[in-house]
Amino acid sequence: MKVNVLAFGIVREIIGSRQLVVDVPHDCTAGYLIERLSEMYPELTKLTTFSISINGAYSMPANNIAVGDEVAIIPPVSGG
Repeated sequence: MKVNVLAFGIVREIIGSRQLVVDVPHDCTAGYLIERLSEMYPELTKLTTFSISINGAYSMPANNIAVGDEVAIIPPVSGG
């Protein structure tokens, strides 16, 4: 299945785009998607942490991704 991935901040810089489509198995989890993206973009492994959201809700690596879901990769945010 194809998953629409949105990238923000440093993740967008690493991927080179704000959005990409990734082909994954139908039983894909958020964790698997991160592993797949890390294979495609090895620079992602240098990030110490980031969050994943599925359809606007923060997700854990074990959460499943379904056809039509929108996944966002969100780097750490700091402010002051």
